[in-house]
Amino acid sequence: MSEDNKAKLVAGKATPRGKFPHIRRAGDFLFVSGTSSRRADNSFEGVEVDALGTTKLDIKLQTRAVLENIKDILQSVGAELSDIVDVTSFLVNMNDFGGYNEVYNSYFDYSGPTRTTVAVHQLPHPHLLIEIKVTAYKPL
Repeated sequence: MSEDNKAKLVAGKATPRGKFPHIRRAGDFLFVSGTSSRRADNSFEGVEVDALGTTKLDIKLQTRAVLENIKDILQSVGAELSDIVDVTSFLVNMNDFGGYNEVYNSYFDYSGPTRTTVAVHQLPHPHLLIEIKVTAYKPL
């Protein structure tokens, strides 16, 4: 595959739950697959389960972990969060929008990427509150 059309899995990141890459370059554009707060060991940031099985999910911790995962994925190909031009965020519950937005706003400002946020019925794991996919522009 040519350098300007290359797909890649990123070492140290959670293995995708399907046959797709973490990131793919198409010319000067980088497409990052939907990313969650899942760690390489398949645990999740922003999830606490006590001895009785009571689960506490934290949208702020999950949002920060998602953005940090995206940052790492972009850095693996020499790009940064500042190269992102478009963001699509998927929230399981729009009641989490405030916490998500608070963390998101600590990473980006009005000069940053365009953004769409949608509510979805569910994500691939019941502990996930959020998933984000991005498109970045980084000329070779």
